[in-house]
Formats: sequence, structure tokens, C-alpha cells
Amino acid sequence: MEQPNYTVGKHGLQRLNSRNEPEPSTLAKAFGHFFSYVFHPLFIPTYVSYFLLFVHPLVFAGYSDEMKTFRFLSVIFSTAFLPAFSIFLMWRLKLVISSLQLKTQRERIIPYIIAMTFYFWVWYVFKNVDSPKEMQLFLLGAFLSVCAAWMLNIPMRVSMHTTAVGAVLAFFLVLAFKDPAFNGIYLSVAILVAGLVCTARLIVSHHTYQEIYVGLFAGIVSQLIATWFV
Repeated sequence: MEQPNYTVGKHGLQRLNSRNEPEPSTLAKAFGHFFSYVFHPLFIPTYVSYFLLFVHPLVFAGYSDEMKTFRFLSVIFSTAFLPAFSIFLMWRLKLVISSLQLKTQRERIIPYIIAMTFYFWVWYVFKNVDSPKEMQLFLLGAFLSVCAAWMLNIPMRVSMHTTAVGAVLAFFLVLAFKDPAFNGIYLSVAILVAGLVCTARLIVSHHTYQEIYVGLFAGIVSQLIATWFV
């Protein structure tokens, strides 16, 4: 039997979302949208790269400031600007996608392929230049997580946000076990961010619980697989 689209709440009729829950409050929506935008999947490689380049005391020790800045800008260009610009052009030209939110599985197919291309390229470049293993590990995990999201997009509209933060969470877990200079505070922040993003997507997205948690698990597994190759 088809589920009703509305329910009666203390403020009258309230629209149900895909999880058959009442609409969240305005404050909750603001929270959800804020963290969804701040931790958009395209920004995640930029944040982690900044941490490895400028915050971690040892990963890029010995590299000049100019070299670190150049590496940082190359990550931003390949993992954030180029994919975002490509998707923007597709949207403006009305090629497959009708919304920048990529609300349907069909709309996500080509953007995933675009992201995979650029993510593979930046990992391949860092792999073949003088780059620390930690950077190579994260970039490979990011590429594999996009691949996983693309494949999972066939049976479900898996959450891109939680796939991205799942990869970050697993990466910081790996560092916590392998890196003697790793500070536990970094892992705590990664866990907090993962929790905030998952909560935000539960509030403002139309993903089901399964799509959100499968995305998180896919990101974690992708990053752990990357450790076998680096």
C-alpha cells in the first residue's frame, strides 16, 4: 500500500520525506545544509591534502613552501575545480543533468566518470613524482571510493557525502596505527566530521538510511583496499 505524503503534527500537516519522517525544523535544516556544503565531496581531498601538507609535522617535512603550495593547488585544480566546472557546463548546456544536486541515479553516471578520470590522474601524477606514501594512499583511496560510489549507483542512489567522509575516516584510522607522529586529536576530528555529515544528510537529503550507511561503508572499504597497493 502506498505511504501517505503527509502526516499531522503539532503545526498541522507536515510533508513526509523518503524515510517517512516529518519535515525537520528550520534550524535543523540550516545545520544540515551548512555541513553538507562545507564538507561537500569535492572539497574533501582539498581538506585532507591541506592537513598532510601543512598540518602534519612529518609527511612533507623537508619540502619547500613553494613546492607544498604547488602540490596543494594541483590537488584543488584536479579534484575540485575541474570536476565542478565540468558538471557546471553539463548543467548549463542541459546535457543529461537538470540540477547541480544530481538528484537521480541517471544524472550521476557521467559526473562520476568525470570525477574518476580526474581523481585517477592526480593520484597517478603524485605516484610518479616525489610524493610521500601517505599522500599516495589517500589519493588512491579517494579514487577507489568514487569508483565504488559509481558502481553502487546502479542499484541505489548512494550518498556521495558519506562515501567521501568514510574514506577520510578510514584514512585517519590507518594513520593512527601506522604513523608514530599521528595525534589522536586528528582521528577524533575525523570521527566528529563523519558523524556530522551523516547526520546532516539524514536531515536534508532524500537518501534512505541504507543509502547513507552503505556510502559510509563503501568509503571505508575503498580506503582500506588502497592500503594494500601503497
